[in-house]
Amino acid sequence: MLLLAVMGNVAWSLSAKANFNGKLAVEIDGLKNKQGQVCVSIFASSQGFPNNRDRVLQKQCTKITDTPLLVSFENLKAGNYAVAVIHDQNNDRTLNRNGLGMPTEGFGFSRNPEVRTSAPKFGEAAFLVAGPNTNIQIQLKYF
Repeated sequence: MLLLAVMGNVAWSLSAKANFNGKLAVEIDGLKNKQGQVCVSIFASSQGFPNNRDRVLQKQCTKITDTPLLVSFENLKAGNYAVAVIHDQNNDRTLNRNGLGMPTEGFGFSRNPEVRTSAPKFGEAAFLVAGPNTNIQIQLKYF
């Protein structure tokens, strides 16, 4: 009887952990000015990462008040996510590019992967949300 009770408690605690909703705090640093806004997009899979608006799980655009800037997201289920950030200086919610396709506004990704000729893959930016509070830091880059 004791074994059944213990097994029942273990099963309950595992399912309770699997069904939690966590909070993600994203600290964005490296802003070169306070013009415009910062747009933060969360992706739950490689499909569409990092710039397909139709595949974004959650998105927030926030006016820049302080540096570093803190943006929070609620109700994330346990799992792998990747975050893409842009410093949207002209408030058009798009990462603007020059004639060569190079970004003219700041950008960054979770886990701060090296960016050379193209955006990172989902796996290079992915991180695990597995508790009630997850904190990440993103350092913006400018070309």
